[in-house]
Amino acid sequence: MPIDAEDQTRQQDMRAPVTSAPLVRLEHVDKTFANGTEAIRGFDLSLFEREFLSLLGPSGCGKSTVLRLIAGLAAPTGGTIMWREGAKSNDRRIALVFQEPTLMPWATAFDNVYLPLRLEGLPKRRVASRVETALGLVGLDDVAGAYPRELSGGMKMRVSIARAVITEPDLLLLDEPFAALDEITRFRLNDDLLALWQDKRWTVLFVTHSVFESVYLSNRIVVMTERPGRTAAEIPIDAPYPRRDGFRNSAAYGERCRAVSAALQRAMTP
Repeated sequence: MPIDAEDQTRQQDMRAPVTSAPLVRLEHVDKTFANGTEAIRGFDLSLFEREFLSLLGPSGCGKSTVLRLIAGLAAPTGGTIMWREGAKSNDRRIALVFQEPTLMPWATAFDNVYLPLRLEGLPKRRVASRVETALGLVGLDDVAGAYPRELSGGMKMRVSIARAVITEPDLLLLDEPFAALDEITRFRLNDDLLALWQDKRWTVLFVTHSVFESVYLSNRIVVMTERPGRTAAEIPIDAPYPRRDGFRNSAAYGERCRAVSAALQRAMTP
């Protein structure tokens, strides 16, 4: 399919950060829990506006801890988390999507997506169109009245994503949201997430332990060591967007996957 000038401009925009100043920067951050577990040690990370960055590492290496620290759900025990221009995390719209959909089982898809706006005190009648739009963005405009028990695993995760994006976040944090899904559903949701990111120009920080998923989605990958997690490598993925099915079958994709796999192996070697 021919690529017009607008598509070329968007591809370039998606490959490079908007500004040289990070949106948020973690410097030598430590996190030790009350039970003595040291999750991360001396962790460094710079996240740029409109970037799609993946944190890749073995299970238990502290990836989810990093997300919670950035979201303000936990405090570091050492180091510094700095937002651009001195802003704090509570001055930003941050949305977090967990590995499990965490939907209210007694509420419809519509009411689950409406929840963040309800907590802001916005009447349902005033924001109904926003809820419907958010469901439409994830392809669920026809199941607004369905309950979680009536939805597949992939549909539940779409509702969870819609609930996050309805807040119009500056930063979208995703904690292995597709890990429990079958491969076909996972591929489809990867494509849907990239389409949303390209359209809305969010900044995305995506946690995964899948080399293949990280290469397909990201324009940069940060590889972490085993616990206590530290930054082992940063790998740019310079393939253009949009990344359709052909990219997964290309030699370029295979080469990048091998390079990232090698970096992950080095990070896990004592």
